[in-house]
Amino acid sequence: INAEYMGGGVRTNPRTLVVSFDGCPNDPYHPASMPIYQTATFVQPSGSEFGPYDYTRSGNPTRTALETLMANLEHAFAAFAFTSGMSALTTVLHLLKAGDEVLACSDLYGGMHRLLTQVCSRQGIAVKFVDTTQLSKVEGVISKQTRLVHVETPSNPLMRVTDLRKLAAVCKKYGALLSVDSTMMSPILMHPLQLGADVVMHSATKFISGHSDVMAGIVCVANEDLAKQIGFLQNAQGTALAPFDCWLLLRGVKTMALRVERQQHNASVVARYLARNRLIKQLHYVGSMGRNSDDTRLLSLTPHQQEVHSRQAKGAGSVLSFETGDVVFSRRLVDAVRLFKITVSFGSCNSLIEMPCTLSHASIPSEKRTLPADLVRLSIGIEDATDLVDDLERAFALAASDVLDVRAIPDQLVCAAAARASLPPSPRSSGASQEGQVNGDVGNLKDLED
Repeated sequence: INAEYMGGGVRTNPRTLVVSFDGCPNDPYHPASMPIYQTATFVQPSGSEFGPYDYTRSGNPTRTALETLMANLEHAFAAFAFTSGMSALTTVLHLLKAGDEVLACSDLYGGMHRLLTQVCSRQGIAVKFVDTTQLSKVEGVISKQTRLVHVETPSNPLMRVTDLRKLAAVCKKYGALLSVDSTMMSPILMHPLQLGADVVMHSATKFISGHSDVMAGIVCVANEDLAKQIGFLQNAQGTALAPFDCWLLLRGVKTMALRVERQQHNASVVARYLARNRLIKQLHYVGSMGRNSDDTRLLSLTPHQQEVHSRQAKGAGSVLSFETGDVVFSRRLVDAVRLFKITVSFGSCNSLIEMPCTLSHASIPSEKRTLPADLVRLSIGIEDATDLVDDLERAFALAASDVLDVRAIPDQLVCAAAARASLPPSPRSSGASQEGQVNGDVGNLKDLED
């Protein structure tokens, strides 16, 4: 463990810290930007002693700067940067041994589900999935063999909320570690270690980078013992993040607060539009919609769950999902957007859209998948919020039309179609087939294909 990891530094507001952080205070040239130490090895002072760094797998000044900043942002004892979010998750699971048990929230990232069910289970580690939003269910399955409880809150993609303070108390009662994947919130909106968690991880590919140009994972820990274990595993397994990728994260993180807050504002605008859209059956969003019944009727979260989230986070974030009641309609909607990019990721500065069952969570076997097949997930970016709503409105109009190939309609004709189309005043009949196509809800747009 490098000395720079220790202590945590001065507690500065994260909005200020991401900009003012000095990653190389001892550099005699005082660069305004942290340099990239693009080297595999370092010259040692003599044949019988080590310098501060010897081999980049074991340590690198650029990585130390990133890890120090992340430790400060998460109020952690130490932080570690890995080659991907999955690499970070794998390292946390390597804290376990054969005979141990891990409990995981039932709604979680498909890659983590695959890691738990297809890798950990072959290593003699018992895996159980449980609805962590109900602590009584956790207490019903946790045991003395439970070494780790792993949760996402809000979860991906159904945005379910777990009370971290209460769950941490249950974990401590049974001597289990609490690991929180806080990718959805970022260090700007939530600090799980201060809520009782032992480990917090991020897919830094998402909000920390913010530009979809680097893959990385971050693990932050609450105490020295865990720091030594994670540090050993990072070095022994060779999973540390390369210097150039560390530099990309250091560059991206400077605008993280601005991006996250703008994305969150835009998401609230989009959520209100969706909440009033009669083509949507249910909306999964952790933000408050006020007391207007028209805005809250579609929300899947209860007022209590929203209250729990507001107590442990500083905002709703910018990821939300919704159900349309029709798989084909959802597919047509995703294909019809223009500003939103179809991708498995989230947290980028541009807006993204996907259907989890066919993309980000496709690795979960269909018989084990608990997600609605028609679910659509949105990650809201920093674009103008009105443009995003307009893009969705045009996409809904096309998806509900009788146009066969919604992807083939030129942008200017989509605008014209949306301008003269109006969404149906009431939801489609409950008898509509999940696999059937929605026909004629906004008039005949077939001529746009010609």
